[in-house]
Amino acid sequence: MRVFTQLAVRLLDAILPEPDEPEHLKTGRRGEELAYFFLRKHGYTIVARNFRTPWHKSELDIIGWNGGILCFIEVKTRTTRDIATAEAAVDDTKRNDLRRVARHYLRQCAENTPTRFDIVTVYLDRPKPEITILKSAFLLSGE
Repeated sequence: MRVFTQLAVRLLDAILPEPDEPEHLKTGRRGEELAYFFLRKHGYTIVARNFRTPWHKSELDIIGWNGGILCFIEVKTRTTRDIATAEAAVDDTKRNDLRRVARHYLRQCAENTPTRFDIVTVYLDRPKPEITILKSAFLLSGE
């Protein structure tokens, strides 16, 4: 079934007109798609993608369960390793923004739901993308 879904996504990408958007947004979208399938392959149950609120500038790229833990997942995609690492882009400001959005999401969850923040890095600088999960990259508390 997963192979069928991936083929369907690729087919739709080939058929639908290319959106007129900057290259870095296309790269980010591709990285999020790759991360989505990678996480599912590694046992995550995805419950939301691109979750945002009207009150915060950041969005949670992917939200999913890994075992009994609700994971808020930030995906960082890079086409080169020449500058800083992909995960370095999740600085203190970004982490605090993600925490605020996560707290908003948690209002609909049971109290004391176990959570963590993971970062998925996607490097597209080789023929086969390199994808890594950094589990528990930072905590909900920490502002």
